[in-house]
Amino acid sequence: MTSSTRLPFHRDNNLLRLSAAMQRAQQKATEAVAAAAEKQAVTPTALILPGLNETVRAIPNYIARSAIFAPVRRGWRTLHDDTVFLEGSKILLKGSGKQLSEDHADIWMHAMYLQTTALLGEAPIINRADFLRGMGRPTGGSAYEWLHDGMKDLARFTLCIEARRKDGSVKYSYGNHPSTRVLAMIGGFDYDETSGSYTIYADPRWAQIFSNREYALVDWTKRLLMRHDLSKSLQRLIGTSADIKQKYSLDILKQRAQYTGRMRDFRTSLERSLTELEALKVIAEPRIETATRGHQQAVWIRLGR
Repeated sequence: MTSSTRLPFHRDNNLLRLSAAMQRAQQKATEAVAAAAEKQAVTPTALILPGLNETVRAIPNYIARSAIFAPVRRGWRTLHDDTVFLEGSKILLKGSGKQLSEDHADIWMHAMYLQTTALLGEAPIINRADFLRGMGRPTGGSAYEWLHDGMKDLARFTLCIEARRKDGSVKYSYGNHPSTRVLAMIGGFDYDETSGSYTIYADPRWAQIFSNREYALVDWTKRLLMRHDLSKSLQRLIGTSADIKQKYSLDILKQRAQYTGRMRDFRTSLERSLTELEALKVIAEPRIETATRGHQQAVWIRLGR
């Protein structure tokens, strides 16, 4: 016959009280994070991004590394519902809406650049023709329709994002708790048909995501010269790391590109884009090789920004 050992009654109560106190503290910490997030959502915040100018755009590292934007074909696009795009000890990034393309990335980066030119508390107003010219696009009926559809897609795509510091504490958390709103890629826009101008609204919480220089700088001049969407996607990825020599497995690059075809077809597209990036002096010495563990990987040397 076995006998069980129990802690003295008063010690059992102490453990219960300690557990309850810890749960209350955790709940209060969660509520404090949520309250801070909501305050950020309604408080005008200047979007100041060092290194940004007319020839350079910026994108937060977590967004740039993920497949939120991908070199997908025009037409039918996957409809995401709380899809996990990045997950790790420091980040949880989920998105909902139609899959965004590299065209959407161009519109978004240019719109966020315009936010940096506006006065605190004001939304930038820009003529649609000027907006298109800023992206190296033609103007006219179909181009205006393309821009308007892209704006709507960005306003409808929402994020749930939570980032943590090295010690595990929450840096920011938007949309992951019931008391915090999801974060739209673009907070909304108004279009004035008389003047042909957009007023673009951005959620103030983007300033937190861009903070501490946690963003990649994108050479806008070179981006506008790229003919292949996969080149644009790789340009964003390259900018997220300060490493001179960079390596990525083909499986990871294929998944990030949302490419569902055969690997040999993806490899052909990848080689073409690596050649284009080399010609534009974004990278040097690109190649595809077999890693020591036997998988195929792309390797290149990062140049400049």
